[in-house]
This record gives sequence, structure tokens and C-alpha cells, in this order.
Amino acid sequence: MSEETSKRATVYFQPELHKAIRLKAAHTNRSVSDIVNEAVRLSLREDHEDLSAFEDRVAEPVISYESLLKDLKAHGKL
Repeated sequence: MSEETSKRATVYFQPELHKAIRLKAAHTNRSVSDIVNEAVRLSLREDHEDLSAFEDRVAEPVISYESLLKDLKAHGKL
């Protein structure tokens, strides 16, 4: 990652998370920044996939939780 394209931010980690990230960085010969960037990128990718799934299912009928439970019971699944 070049300094020209990267931005600085202060992030406060819980002590045990900070220790785990530092250890992972040391064991994988990567920087803490690389590990955090990868984790954020994966999280954002998951969000994108979730939003895409919502869009794909927008036309599906909506069923209440109560109706779902009744249906499961009626079909012997509860």
C-alpha cells in the first residue's frame, strides 16, 4: 500500500483484540494495517452480498414469524 493512496485513522481496539492482531501480523509477516484493511474489506463485501440478496428476494412474499411457526408445526418440523 503506497503512502499516496492510503489514509491515516486512529482506531481504538480492545486490548485483547489488539494483541491478537499484533500476533497475527507477526506470524504472517504482514502489517497490522494490512490485516485491518483485509478485515474491513471482507466485512464490506459481506454487506454488499447481503444487500444484493435482499434485492434478489424483494418480490418474495412476506410471512410473519407466527405464520412461519404455525406452518412448521403443521408440517411436523416443530
